[in-house]
Amino acid sequence: MERIVMPVAVLFLVLPGIMIGANGCGVGEDKSKVGELKPVEVREYEGVDLSSVNDFRENSIKGPQRVDAESYRLKITGLVTDPKTYTYDEVINNHQNYQKVVALDCVEGWRVTILWEGLLIRDLIEEAKALPEANVIIFHAYDGYTTSLPLDYITSKDIMIAYKVNDVVLPPERGFPFQLVAESKWGYKWIKWITEIELSDDDNYRGYWEQRGYSNSGDLNEGFFEK
Repeated sequence: MERIVMPVAVLFLVLPGIMIGANGCGVGEDKSKVGELKPVEVREYEGVDLSSVNDFRENSIKGPQRVDAESYRLKITGLVTDPKTYTYDEVINNHQNYQKVVALDCVEGWRVTILWEGLLIRDLIEEAKALPEANVIIFHAYDGYTTSLPLDYITSKDIMIAYKVNDVVLPPERGFPFQLVAESKWGYKWIKWITEIELSDDDNYRGYWEQRGYSNSGDLNEGFFEK
């Protein structure tokens, strides 16, 4: 299930709920008594029923990772002329953000359809200036997990790294700060807790599950085991 990528600026859906005093917005109310409620995830988007954030199953290699937003850095490395290192705020605030409905299919047999919000990897690559020989992107995660995808797939398909699901910030178990939205690929390609995007020319690179016999392409229209 896919929807056309659209700029976030035109897709405001819900705002986090704010608890206010019983007298409404009275002048002089005590702000110390005002609490902020958790954002509410959207469950329908343009007529499409969405899965819940709670519908994902935990299957990461080392369990949910807790990444500190203040010390976090995203690196763009490898075959580039201008390697980059971004803070969390720089990634989400200094780039055009997009929303897109994409289904994630896990090899375990379950599926979720989610509204993802993030930015295009292509924009990050353009800033780092990929060298002509670069044709593969290797993604690295906070827990040591890796996977790779062709550079052409990333750029031609408008592939995102997401920081929100169903209009709420990614919880730690879902991959905060960033998860790859690898549409049309099996779930093991949807790497969570991304810390580094490495451009490479190594067509033979194999990530964590790929080294264990899973298909390197990860295409949904093929079996997930290497033939």
